[in-house]
Amino acid sequence: MFACFIPEASLSKIASNRLQKELVEWQVNPPTGFKHKVTDNLQRWIIEVNGAPGTLYAGETFQLQVDFPEHYPMEAPQVIFIPPAPLHPHIYSNGHICLGLVLTCLN
Repeated sequence: MFACFIPEASLSKIASNRLQKELVEWQVNPPTGFKHKVTDNLQRWIIEVNGAPGTLYAGETFQLQVDFPEHYPMEAPQVIFIPPAPLHPHIYSNGHICLGLVLTCLN
């Protein structure tokens, strides 16, 4: 079944329409190893991530909180791990991902 959301007051119409479309696409064809936990908040997604086989994280499940800004997709969402975060040198204990690493990879 598809989740039905009432658009969040702080999302632009473009952002709301885009997120609703992306959520339907996600539910029809979810990425391997990822699961969207259904909530009633279109602006905040909770994603379960399974550790990749053959890695230190195999068999583990982590949760990501994805907060979409008012002007998504023109502004990037904020993504953090919900504690307990995986032990990794580029993930802080509060779940935040090292932004310097992300920016370096984009250049």
